[in-house]
Amino acid sequence: MKSKQTYLLALLSAFLLWLAWPPMPFTTPLLLIALVPLFIALENISNSGIKKTGKRIFLTAGLTFLVWNTASTYWVYNAIKAYNGTFVAIPVSLIPYGLGALLMTFAFWLHYRLGRYTNQKIAYLGLISFYIALEYLQQTWDLAFPWMTLGNGLAGMHQLAQWYDHTGIYGGSFWILLSNILAFEAYKKFKSQTGYLKYRAAGTWALVVIVPIGISLTKYFMAEQQGAPSNVVVVQPNIDPYKKLDDIPPAEQIKILTHLSDSLAQPNTEYFIWPETALPLYADEDKIRTYPEIIALQSFLNKYKNGTLITGIESIKIYPDKRTLSAKYDERSGQYWDNFNAAMQLENSANVQFYHKSKLVPGAEKMPFPKVFSFMDAVFSELGGSVSGWGWQEKPSVLYAQSGIGAAPVVCYESLWGDWIGQQVKDGAQFIAIITNDGWWGNTSGKDQHEMYAKLRAIETHRDIARSANTGISCFINQRGDITQSTNWWTRTALKSEINLNDEITFYVKSGDIIAKLLCVIAVILALIIPYKKWIKK
Repeated sequence: MKSKQTYLLALLSAFLLWLAWPPMPFTTPLLLIALVPLFIALENISNSGIKKTGKRIFLTAGLTFLVWNTASTYWVYNAIKAYNGTFVAIPVSLIPYGLGALLMTFAFWLHYRLGRYTNQKIAYLGLISFYIALEYLQQTWDLAFPWMTLGNGLAGMHQLAQWYDHTGIYGGSFWILLSNILAFEAYKKFKSQTGYLKYRAAGTWALVVIVPIGISLTKYFMAEQQGAPSNVVVVQPNIDPYKKLDDIPPAEQIKILTHLSDSLAQPNTEYFIWPETALPLYADEDKIRTYPEIIALQSFLNKYKNGTLITGIESIKIYPDKRTLSAKYDERSGQYWDNFNAAMQLENSANVQFYHKSKLVPGAEKMPFPKVFSFMDAVFSELGGSVSGWGWQEKPSVLYAQSGIGAAPVVCYESLWGDWIGQQVKDGAQFIAIITNDGWWGNTSGKDQHEMYAKLRAIETHRDIARSANTGISCFINQRGDITQSTNWWTRTALKSEINLNDEITFYVKSGDIIAKLLCVIAVILALIIPYKKWIKK
C-alpha cells in the first residue's frame, strides 16, 4: 500500500471520529468503528518492510489525531485569546491541538513497538493500557486538557453511557478501543477466512457492542429519580464577557441578575444559581460583608426565607507572608495576595462560604508546573504577573446551606473531572451546581460540548445538575443525564425547576477512576517489556 493510501485511511479515521463527536447528533455509534481505517493503514505499514517503519507509524497515527483534535476543538483559540490575547493564545493552543494528539499518537507507537516483541493479544492490551494511561495523564498533570478523552464521546448519546455510574468515562474509553480492535480483527477474518471462522470474529465484536448497549438502555428506561424535591432558579444574564468588567457597573449587573431571579422565584425557592464571575468584584473575602453589592444581595435574599444564592465572583485573600504557591507580592503594602475565580454562597444568615476554582486552564489561568518554575517569580513580578496565575484550592469541598442541603460547586472547566465531582458527592453534595461563562468561545461547538459533557457527571453520580451559564447554555439535567430544560445561546433569561436532592452513592463515586489507575500500572509494566526485550535481543 502506497503512503498516499495510508494517509487517506488516516484521514478517514479522523473524519469518522469528528463525525461521531459531540455535538454531532445521532452519529455517536461511529466511535465504535472509527479507528478501523487507521488500524488497516498501520498494519499495512508494519507489513510493508519499508525502512523507518516506526516513523511512518508515528506520522500516520499522528495525522489522524492531529486532524481530529483540531477539528473538534478549533474554538479553544477563541477562549485563550480572550484571556491573554493573541500573543499567548497561539502557543497555548498547542496544548489541546498538538499535545493531546501527540499523546494519543505515542500510545499507538508504543503498541507497534510492543507488538515486535510480544504476541498480538498482549500488544492489543498494551494499546488499550497505553492510550487510557495517557488519557489519565491528560487529566492529572499540570498540562491537563481531558476534553478529548474517548469516553466523553458518549455524551452525544448518553442513553448508551448509563453504566458510567460504575466505570466513569474511562470505562467508555475502554469499550470504544476494544470495539475498534475487534472490528478490525473481524475485517481481517472476512478477508482471509472462509466458513465458520469468518463469522466468529464478527460475532465476538457484535457481542461486545450489543451487551453494554443493552445494559445501558435497560438502566436508562428503568431509572427513577431519587431524592426530595427542591425549587431552584438558574439565571442567564447574557452580559457580554468582554464588557462586563469595564463597561457595565456592578450595580447594574446585580440589578439584571436579581430581576431575572425574582421573575421566576417562589416563596419556597431554595436556590438561586448565578454564572461564573457574575459579580465583577475583586472582593476581599475577609471583608466581604462590608461591600455595598453584597449588602444589596442580602436584601434580595431576605424576600425568600429558605433562599440560598450560589454565584460566581472574583475574590481576593491577603496574607502577611507567602502562604501559598500562587500568592503574589504587593510592593505597596508589603503583603501577599491571591486572586480566585470563586463560587460564593450567601444565605439568610451571617454565613458566607467560598469555593476556589481548582482545575485551572493551563497557560491561560495557571502556569504549568509552578513549583518547577518558582525561581522565575521575580521575573514575572517585574512584568506585572506571577508564575502561578490564579489561586486554587487543593481539595474539593461542598457548600452547605443552613437547611443542611449540600451543593457541589463546579466552576466552568472543572465539569470535565468526574473523580473531583465524585469526591464532592462522597463528601455530602446532594446536587451539582455548575457555573460557567462560555461566552469567551463564541457561538461555536465548544459551548455545546461543554453542556453535553455535564450529562456524564449526572450519570456517574446520580445527581441532578443546575447549570448557569452567562451567555448560554443554561440548563437542568436529571440523574440519568436528560436535559430537562435549557436556554438558547445569547439570550437573557432564567429557568426554574424542581430538582431532586439525592443521597445515594454510586459505585463510581466510591471507587473513582479505578479503571484508569489499574491500566496505568499495566501500561508501565508492558512498556518496560520493550527496552527489556531489546536488551535481550542485543
